[in-house]
Amino acid sequence: MTRASTVSAIRGGIIAAGEGSRLRADGFRVSKPMVQIGGRPLIDHALDRFRATGIRKVTVGINEASDDCRQWLKAHAGDFDLDVIVRSTPSSYATFRLVADRLIDAPAVVTTVDAILPVDQFRIFVTSASRFPDDAVVLGVTAHVDDENPLWVTLDTSNGRIRRIGGSNGSHVTAGLYWLPAKRPAAPAADFARLRDYLGALVAAGQPVYGVVLPCVFDIDRARDVAAAESAVSGLQREKSEP
Repeated sequence: MTRASTVSAIRGGIIAAGEGSRLRADGFRVSKPMVQIGGRPLIDHALDRFRATGIRKVTVGINEASDDCRQWLKAHAGDFDLDVIVRSTPSSYATFRLVADRLIDAPAVVTTVDAILPVDQFRIFVTSASRFPDDAVVLGVTAHVDDENPLWVTLDTSNGRIRRIGGSNGSHVTAGLYWLPAKRPAAPAADFARLRDYLGALVAAGQPVYGVVLPCVFDIDRARDVAAAESAVSGLQREKSEP
């Protein structure tokens, strides 16, 4: 299978149902996906990364209070085969499952809406993740730690496999990017309050989970994160990549 045909088969997902309570506390009055970085909303940056990678079948999960985002998608995402789920969920894991379940029978790349990184690094993640074994779950990871509550991983640098997820330290932290194989791992019997608990359970159960190291990914949770991302990630305002 050629790389072009492989990319055309990949589906995309965006987890954008968070309430953004910390951003609201810092004075933002829009829903979290509509918080602007470099003059464009987070959801626009997320779609741009898929657009630049050639992934056009995308599922977006937003909450019921994000009508501003729903309207924005209706007006600005006409070049995508877009599937929008409007549902307020009890947890990040519940939103992840809603989105992932719409992306079955094909490899899928899922991103959190609040992850900010250059488009070329997103391309590297997609290309690198596609080269791991067919049953692998792959996470974007970084040594750049800017989250208040990071999810640590311990990465085996000899083969890229993640040996442990969770705890108070590790070699890297997760970066809000997930590659799911076409044949998904069996769902654990337990439900999970958080996505991080599900990922940790996969590793503990022996599921092959790998990491792709990215140099710098910003997690947008506070006003200071907006400023830091705009300062550190070049091209955010003018970046409109071609497919």
